[in-house]
Amino acid sequence: MSDVLPNGWVFARLPDLIAGDGVFIDGDWVESKDQDANGEVRLIQLADIGDGFYVDKSNRFLTSEKALELNCTFLKTGDVLVARMPDPLGRACIFPGGKHTSVTVVDVCIIRGTLNHFDNRWLMHFINTPAFREKIYALQSGSTRKRISRGNFCTLQLPIPPRLEQSRIVEKLEQLLSDLDVGVAELKAAQKKLAQYRQSLLKAAVEGELTAEWRAERARCGEASESGAELLQRILKERCRRWEEKQLAKFQEQGKTPPKGWRDKYPEPVPHDATDLPDLPDGWVWASVDQCALDEAAITDGPFGSNLKSSHYQDTGPRVIRLQNVGDGVFVDARASISGAHYAMLIKHAVEENDLIVAMLGGILPRTCVIPHGVSPAIVKADCARVRLNCQLLKPAILNAQLNAQPTRDRVEGLVKGIGRPRINLGHIRAIPVALCSIEEQREVETVLIEAQQTIQQQLAAIDLSLKQAAAQRKNILKTAFCGQLVPQDQNDEPASVLLERVHAKRAEREKRRKRHKKVSIEEVA
Repeated sequence: MSDVLPNGWVFARLPDLIAGDGVFIDGDWVESKDQDANGEVRLIQLADIGDGFYVDKSNRFLTSEKALELNCTFLKTGDVLVARMPDPLGRACIFPGGKHTSVTVVDVCIIRGTLNHFDNRWLMHFINTPAFREKIYALQSGSTRKRISRGNFCTLQLPIPPRLEQSRIVEKLEQLLSDLDVGVAELKAAQKKLAQYRQSLLKAAVEGELTAEWRAERARCGEASESGAELLQRILKERCRRWEEKQLAKFQEQGKTPPKGWRDKYPEPVPHDATDLPDLPDGWVWASVDQCALDEAAITDGPFGSNLKSSHYQDTGPRVIRLQNVGDGVFVDARASISGAHYAMLIKHAVEENDLIVAMLGGILPRTCVIPHGVSPAIVKADCARVRLNCQLLKPAILNAQLNAQPTRDRVEGLVKGIGRPRINLGHIRAIPVALCSIEEQREVETVLIEAQQTIQQQLAAIDLSLKQAAAQRKNILKTAFCGQLVPQDQNDEPASVLLERVHAKRAEREKRRKRHKKVSIEEVA
C-alpha cells in the first residue's frame, strides 16, 4: 500500500470515520449461562463471520430481558462485523439483518457509520484486502488463541477516498469480483465432477464392471485364468512359507532344533468381515487386507512419542512419510527427513517402493497412496500405516483402488472413532474387505486405472493453476481498487479531508450536547 495517495484521498484511522451517532465497539460478553434456546434475540458468533460474506451458521439465543440487562449493542442491517480471532484473523462481512433482533459476541467488532460518511461495502472490502490483513496479523497477540484487540485495531490507518469515489470503487470492484467468482465456481464444479468421475471409475474397477467386457472376450476365446480364490490361497501359502523360513532361521541362529508343533504357532491373518458384502463377478473372491499382506510384519504404523518428533527433522537424509504425503489415492511429495542413524534405529517402520501408506487420521478414511520410485529410504510416521504386499501376486495399484473406493469408505465409516479427529487403527485396516481377481485381470484393471488417473491428474493440475491465477487476479484487483487506479477520479468530488472534518464536527457537537445535558441533570438534582 503506497504512502502516496491520489488527489482527494487522506489517511485516517477507523475512529476518525465514526460520527457521534456511529458505533465502533466490541460485541458483548454473553456467557453460556446468559443464553436461552427459546430466547428471541439471536447471538451472532465468530462462525457467522465469513471472509467478505455473512455465513448465517450459529443457532444461539438469549431473551430480550437478558440482552437489556447486559446492555448489549443491538445490530443493525449494514453493520460491518470484523472477527478479532482467526481463521482468518480480521475477516469482515456486512450484517444483512434477519427475522431476529441480533447481538454479537465480544470477539466481533461492530463498525457502524452514516452512509453520508462512508460506504460500508467499501470499508468491508478494504479490511479484507491482503495488505491490510497483514497489518492486522502484525498486531495480533495471545499464545494459544491469537486475536487483535480493538485498541490495536484503532491504530491502523486507512487510505480514505472521497465519499462518492468510495461507491464508484465498490460498484466496479464487485462487478469484477462477481465475474471472477463465476469463473472460480465453474473451476470448482469441474474439480468436483472429476472427483465424482474418479470415484465412479474406482467403483467400477473394484466391483468388476470395468473389466466385464475383457472377461467376456476371454470366455469367448476359451482363455482360462486362475480364480481369485486360487490366487488368495497362493498368497496365504506364500505368507505362511515366509513365516516358517523366518522361524527356522531363528532356530538355526540360536542353535536350537525346531520343537514339536512349532508350525501350529503360525499367526493366521485377520479374516474380513463378511457382513452385507455385495456379490462379486465369477472368479472373484473377498479377502481381508491382512490376508493380502506379504507377511505378519507387513502391516505396521509409525513410531510414537519421543521416538520421532518434529525436532528430529532435518533438510536431508531418509524421508519421513506423514499424513501430508497421503493424497486421495496419490502420493504427495511433501518432504521431511531424519538422520541416517535415526533411520537405522527405526528400521522396522521402513517404507519401500510399492508399499501402500494408509492414513489413519482425517476426515476421509481410509485414504491411501502407493510409494513411488525414488522415495525410499524412508520410514512411516505415527497416524499412518504401511501395508507391504507380495507384488508378484497382488498389484499395489489394485489394493490402492480398493481402499480408496467409496464402497470401502462407506463400510469403514462405522469403525471410525473420534468426532473432532476421526481415526482408524491397525485392527480396522487388517480386517477391511477387498475383492481379489486373477493377476491377469489385475493387470488389465491397472492399465485402465493408470491411464485414467494420469488424465484426471493433468486436468486437476490445470484447474489448480487456474485457481491460483484467479487468486492472484483477485489480489491485484483489490490492490488496484485501494490505490486509486480502478475507477477514474472526479475532480468535483468533495475531498476526503472535508468529509473527515465534518465527521469530527458532528462528533464534537454531540459531545458538547452530552456535557450540556449532564450539567442540566446535575443542576436539577441539586
